[in-house]
Amino acid sequence: MDALYPLRRLAAGMLACAALTPAATLAAADDAARFPDRPVRIIVPFSAGGVVDSVTRVTAENMAKVLHQAVIVENKTGAGGAIGADLVARSPADGYTLLAVSPSFVVGPLLNPSLQGQGKGKGGQDFRAVAGIGAVPNVIVVPASSPLRTLPQLLDAARKQPGTLTYASAGIGTSNHLSAELLAQMTHVKLTHVPYKGQPEALSDLLGARVSMMALTSAIARQQVQSGKLRALAVTSAKRTAVLPDVPTVAEAAQLPGYEVGAWFGLVAPLGTPDAVVRRLADAAARATADPATARRLAELGMELAPQPAAAFDRFLDAESRKWTGVLKTAGITAQ
Repeated sequence: MDALYPLRRLAAGMLACAALTPAATLAAADDAARFPDRPVRIIVPFSAGGVVDSVTRVTAENMAKVLHQAVIVENKTGAGGAIGADLVARSPADGYTLLAVSPSFVVGPLLNPSLQGQGKGKGGQDFRAVAGIGAVPNVIVVPASSPLRTLPQLLDAARKQPGTLTYASAGIGTSNHLSAELLAQMTHVKLTHVPYKGQPEALSDLLGARVSMMALTSAIARQQVQSGKLRALAVTSAKRTAVLPDVPTVAEAAQLPGYEVGAWFGLVAPLGTPDAVVRRLADAAARATADPATARRLAELGMELAPQPAAAFDRFLDAESRKWTGVLKTAGITAQ
């Protein structure tokens, strides 16, 4: 599958612009100038209460203040996020229906090219980037009863007994899974993946020491580490996280420059959404997350803010697609 998004978006955009009549162009410009004059919907393709939903709701609340319109968050779950994504892909390209995206937006179609709406559709790419918000790093943790106290110790154990160390994840292609798989590939060790239906189920077995380790969402990891139930070995972000400032990064602990994985978040809109509308939405997202109260609430979720306008977020999505295409191919990982 072609993972190079921007060129395909550009080609589609050029064809769309060529088809516009002067009258249609003026009408589109007038609509963009009035935007928004009714509520905006953000579709979360996962269940309420999860980290994607929580980040989106906190952001949307303050976006509404910036836009002077209601910003309504709706959960449309199923098929690993494809159902919600397909709904947005088929919505009018007017900026009033957005999709909250996370790593599955990129990884889902790589695992299963038949998925519609997540970057592959009948007319090419279905979306254009609106704004990046930030990322929640994972923390590589082991049960408190584990004899492994550092990441180098864990890697040494994996080298001595290949495949005996197991790691839990919330499912194939999740950031938990990708964090551990990238670590295994970059250090040339063999770790055995144990996927679960979700992070709560994976955490339960980790706490029971039925698996060796997990790359756990930082906010949840902090709670378990502070309670003495888990031990933190390293964080998966490029820099240390404020959630656990004394815990080294994987790059530091294992001397792996370039290692970086996180559960990132952003917004996309249907392909063809006018530039002026995208700029307005991107500005609203940036101003919303810059609000000190909102930033504090996101920090409580483990969020490391990294606002990106549309062009920068588009490049980020492209880079993520290339990165994980290689990792998944090397590991031979597909949807099961």
